[in-house]
Amino acid sequence: MIAPHLASKLPDDQRIVITGIGLTAPNGNDWGTFRQALLEKRSGVQPYEIRYFGETLAGVCDFDAKKYQSKKDIRRGTRAGSVGVYTANEAVAHSGLDWENLDRSRVGIYVGVTEHGNVETENEIFVIKGFDYDTSCWSHHHNPRTVANNPAGEIALNMGVTGPHYTIGAACAAGNAGIIQGAQMLRLHECDVAIAGGTSESIHTFGIFASFNSQNALASHADPTAASRPFDKSRNGIVVAEGGCLYTLERFSDAKARGAEIYGELVGYAMNTDATDFVLPNPERQAQCVNMALKRAGLEPDQIDIVSTHATGTMSGDSQECAALRSVFGQCTNTRINNTKSYIGHAMGAAGALELAGNLAAFRDGVTHPTINVDDLDPDCHLPGLVLNEPQEHARVDYILNNSFGMLGINSVVIVGRV
Repeated sequence: MIAPHLASKLPDDQRIVITGIGLTAPNGNDWGTFRQALLEKRSGVQPYEIRYFGETLAGVCDFDAKKYQSKKDIRRGTRAGSVGVYTANEAVAHSGLDWENLDRSRVGIYVGVTEHGNVETENEIFVIKGFDYDTSCWSHHHNPRTVANNPAGEIALNMGVTGPHYTIGAACAAGNAGIIQGAQMLRLHECDVAIAGGTSESIHTFGIFASFNSQNALASHADPTAASRPFDKSRNGIVVAEGGCLYTLERFSDAKARGAEIYGELVGYAMNTDATDFVLPNPERQAQCVNMALKRAGLEPDQIDIVSTHATGTMSGDSQECAALRSVFGQCTNTRINNTKSYIGHAMGAAGALELAGNLAAFRDGVTHPTINVDDLDPDCHLPGLVLNEPQEHARVDYILNNSFGMLGINSVVIVGRV
């Protein structure tokens, strides 16, 4: 019997559930394939070359953009938009909603992004460089490509959604932030269906690689699949990745009425700010964010079965998050802790949503996927319950807590429960 949480005491029209999952990751283009890759310890990181910066490593997606878009739509739009269109359509198909007969003015789209527009501006500058920087050659598509709401807007155009759409700029906490926003809008009855999560096209801008490299925070390794190695003593930085994960969220009352399959319930969430530094994390604020989410869910730390970490593979970031988690879960014997970036790299605005998806299947199969590439655990990253290199089985999984943190000190935590 699942331990009670505060959301279970709410009216059914205030309880928010997941009824569909659509994703593309460097190691899978649907929920089942992605989960299987995590259990089989298959990385999606590969050699990658981008202009100006040159050879590097990245998590690269290989989904069929033409499944839901025409060649013209793809050419006119953005990579983040294509990721969003693919994952949104997949999430709706997975939900079993009668989409053709749905009132699309009651659908909201809430997409978390780390950044948007860098890729398109870099591309335009590259083009006009060949014309002696003649700006008359600048594409008239540049403005709609680079407005901040673009990924959500491309989804709305593609799917005929006339309800609210916007992006949530929340750095690398954005995937969780998109989910939180969708839940809040459903509770306010501003929409009846929320398509929510995060997208990223980050690998297509050379600037992100150059910037991380100048910070000495870009991962390198002779074996690309071993480059992303959170918690390992020899970790040397971030592997940049693209990807996306969007969820179909509904009120529990609506999901029950149509007999929908439910993959989890959003039982707690929190966001806060370090207010400390541009890039360095604050473990005290991170721990506060985790504790706020637990309090709002009405749960104790030892009721959490799986903690999905944000850890990116940087020296300071991983150790600081582990300090925060020790302060909350240090005495918990039931809680297991893992990391998904070790497989796919850091998918920026999509990271939190993808990492949650990687763990959600544990409600069904009772398995915590491992963190891979940990050959020599950094003592600063020691945590009770760390699942390293091999999956671990549970008698039962009832609650999953998902950490997602970002630059400028933004922190987000989402807790999902079994229904």
